[in-house]
Amino acid sequence: MNAHVERLTRMVAPPEGAVRRADWDEMVRALGVGLPGDYRALIDTYGGGRFDGYLWLLEPRCANRHYDLLRSVAERDEAFEMLWDDGEPKPAQLEAPDTRVIPWASTDNGEFLYWLVRPGSHPDEWTVMVNEARGDWWEHFEIGCAELLVRLLAGEVRSEILSSSFPMTVHEFRASGTF
Repeated sequence: MNAHVERLTRMVAPPEGAVRRADWDEMVRALGVGLPGDYRALIDTYGGGRFDGYLWLLEPRCANRHYDLLRSVAERDEAFEMLWDDGEPKPAQLEAPDTRVIPWASTDNGEFLYWLVRPGSHPDEWTVMVNEARGDWWEHFEIGCAELLVRLLAGEVRSEILSSSFPMTVHEFRASGTF
């Protein structure tokens, strides 16, 4: 198991019972790229769901369409194409040709957490960007998704964009299937 996901399981109990396993080969075909190993370990351990009543881990083929990874990718790609064509500034990290972001988490407030995907980079090298809801403010974290999630929950890293009430003192995880 990924070291960051293992640390997370000591902080937040995974759901009891079997977690639906994602078809990672299908995801590669659908997205045209592989996904980071730490994210695959998160999904294989927790499935999709919400951490501390706020941060939603997007899940491939989630029954709740609002938290489905593939649907979110398509929606965000379309939204950014429209916004950037209309002149909203791109973050500097996305100015290089063929660089893109892929969402892996969202919040109840509408913020999204993305992987920064650079041409030729291996998915395990992808770092994380956070975008405010309904605005052009971005943060970049030079770490992967599971490490960022653990460090946010542990209070070792702080986001200026994410809610000041996140994380909670006592951590919780609720699987998407319970909503």
